[in-house]
Amino acid sequence: MNITTPKAKPDESAAALEQAKTLPVAERLKIPHKRLPSWFKARPRQTEEYSRVYSSLKAGGLHSVCQEASCPNIWECFNEGTATFMILGDTCTRGCNFCDVATGKPDGLDRDEPRRLAEAVARLHLKQVVITSVARDDLPDGGASMFVATMRELRARDPRIKVEFLIPDFKGDYEAIASVIDSGVDVLAHNVETVHRLHRRVRGGAKLDRSLDVLRFMSNYKRRPVVKTGIMVGLGETKDEIIEVLHQIYAAGVDIVTIGQYLRPSLAHLPVECFYLPQEFEEFAQIGREIGFGHVESGPLVRSSYKAFSQSQSILGKT
Repeated sequence: MNITTPKAKPDESAAALEQAKTLPVAERLKIPHKRLPSWFKARPRQTEEYSRVYSSLKAGGLHSVCQEASCPNIWECFNEGTATFMILGDTCTRGCNFCDVATGKPDGLDRDEPRRLAEAVARLHLKQVVITSVARDDLPDGGASMFVATMRELRARDPRIKVEFLIPDFKGDYEAIASVIDSGVDVLAHNVETVHRLHRRVRGGAKLDRSLDVLRFMSNYKRRPVVKTGIMVGLGETKDEIIEVLHQIYAAGVDIVTIGQYLRPSLAHLPVECFYLPQEFEEFAQIGREIGFGHVESGPLVRSSYKAFSQSQSILGKT
């Protein structure tokens, strides 16, 4: 398959521009849910391992993105004895129209959270861990120092533990991003989420250009981690736009990209515009490999943190 960068269209139609605008919640509530296609096979199954992970999080007063963002893979991940931890509390200062994490004014900063998280990781006997956070635009550094503190606690207990951070854009604060890289993180992810035309509609306060700059900074930094990003599909983008954003993130220096189907958490969130077929996700993966990514994880239920270290294993082995 020969892949070329699609040419930019000289003008967007009025309909396309209108679609890119934020859809008011009152209008979203009028749009019913689409029925899930037959190929979605997330089956709830609670095992002893699920209960152990759930209890460990609860005992530590900790949050996971699996729970807070209503991830469809929670049963599989918890049953395998793992979770994606979410730090900086459970309240986000941004209100992205695709995300189920609570939005509002956060209740202070829990300075003891890094210690409790590291203890939970030790209790679960994890040798690799994925940690993300809410956006904390109320903090001077966006919460970067809490990522650093968390790494310090983790490596104090296990110097060989592999760590992946999924960070917000920190409003483009490169000093904050540098501090996270200098903490010794193995894989550093920041998701662009969607194509350029739909950013205002989907991500609100975030900007694709800023996210690309963040990824570029991560890639060019002197102590380079494995760099990762992710996108969702099914929000009204075209296939040409998907290919275009893949070229953009590759040019920014990304090693790993994840591509997954957007699922609507509630009627208050953006509706699903279409469900892509499994073979279309395979096509996106092939396109990504031909563009040159070190790894492409593409499928209906793929999320940024899903089986994260199986994605980065071969690349980490080369660093």
